[in-house]
Amino acid sequence: MNFIERDHKFEITIDDNEWHERLGPTRYFICRQAGTERPYTGEYETTVEKGIYYSAATLDPLFDSSDKFDSGCGWPSFTKPIHEDAVVYREDLSHGMHRIEVLDARSGSHLGHVFNDGPAPTGLRYCINSAALIFVKEGEEKPKYKPF
Repeated sequence: MNFIERDHKFEITIDDNEWHERLGPTRYFICRQAGTERPYTGEYETTVEKGIYYSAATLDPLFDSSDKFDSGCGWPSFTKPIHEDAVVYREDLSHGMHRIEVLDARSGSHLGHVFNDGPAPTGLRYCINSAALIFVKEGEEKPKYKPF
């Protein structure tokens, strides 16, 4: 896991107003303010189609549907990221808990958390907010943002 320090500098750095304009209120709250959806309310919690899950912030690929599983936790869950460098990790001591936060590697946008209670082969459960993702079904084109 690629752990980073709190003061780590990310490749994509735009001001909060531009993030808010790009993401809208719900995605801004999740991605830029480390918010969390209520369980079982996210758009992709029960999605089973084949495809790729992209970062809502950067449109970089993050997770493949073949690594998604039903963990019963109320959020989309994956056994691993699409490639090792897609995400980075940071210790999260908020809410009186000790967790590992998962961030988009290029922008530092909050995605969710990773836990050691997943299935084989990794034993990991990436518990990710739907609002931090954009799902593109196999054979479809991903949306495009204006360049950073």
